[in-house]
Amino acid sequence: MNNMKVFSGRAHPDLAKRMCDYLGVPLGRLSTGNFPDGEIFCKVEEDVRGRDVFLVQPTCAPVNENMMELLIIIDSLKRASAERITAVIPYFGYARQDRKDEGRVPITAKLVANVITRAGADRVLTMDLHAAQIQGFFDIPVDHMHAANVITDHFKSMAFPAEDIVVVSPDEGSIKRALAGANRMGGRLAIVDKRRSSAEHTRQENIIGASVKGKVAVLFDDMISTAGSICGAATAVHLAGARKIFIAATHGILCGPAIERIEAAPIESAVITDTIPLTPNRAISKITVLSVAPLLGEAIKRIHRNESVSRLFV
Repeated sequence: MNNMKVFSGRAHPDLAKRMCDYLGVPLGRLSTGNFPDGEIFCKVEEDVRGRDVFLVQPTCAPVNENMMELLIIIDSLKRASAERITAVIPYFGYARQDRKDEGRVPITAKLVANVITRAGADRVLTMDLHAAQIQGFFDIPVDHMHAANVITDHFKSMAFPAEDIVVVSPDEGSIKRALAGANRMGGRLAIVDKRRSSAEHTRQENIIGASVKGKVAVLFDDMISTAGSICGAATAVHLAGARKIFIAATHGILCGPAIERIEAAPIESAVITDTIPLTPNRAISKITVLSVAPLLGEAIKRIHRNESVSRLFV
């Protein structure tokens, strides 16, 4: 491990420190800041020549600032002669624009993948991409981690009987994720029929599959952004007679009216992970944060030692 260095940008240094605590290595010294006009500057404060370097920087809000900082630090490490640079991006921004679903729109996820590669990253470590095919947008190796075990272990610790659990997909796009959760938790599967009228507005029509009446419903998604979809699905499940309702997602983006919607929703709690920092003004009692630092730390250790990462999910 002596040849490994872990650095962090300003997006989520607390997560990077927890990962370093797991690995038993110090967080690398890195100076970053802004010039008076807003431009970002960076200086690597220790020797990285010939080292295996991991840079932790989720591209969460402010997305463009954190993305540009990621690229600038990668360039700094490359010019400092690091042997290999792995961009550790717990939350990959711009992932929702992953296909051309109408005319004259960009595929921004591919553009971002190209820019990160061009900046000098040799490898990417990320978690729960909005669409798994984004791995193929990179021309460098991608290790795609999943927080499902961390989240389902949390619900297993509540010791609900398997016959009382219904895992609910809030829309058709999350069916595979919900099905995997149902298999791990031993519950049955239901799907909320969601109809989208715009990028911001959806409505929940019907519940398909297992009955939720009198059951413990757990709604799985990859992210909670404005919380409109998942809280709307939770309301539909509540009206269908669920006894207890939990919502869970890997990435707690929590923008716009998300906090107000979570507080008003008929749920016991919203479970998220620390891929994105939770600011004090968003830390309400209904939100539970689980750490993925040990999982990402173990992945870093295995990448450094050229060991299998996929075995973490066997």
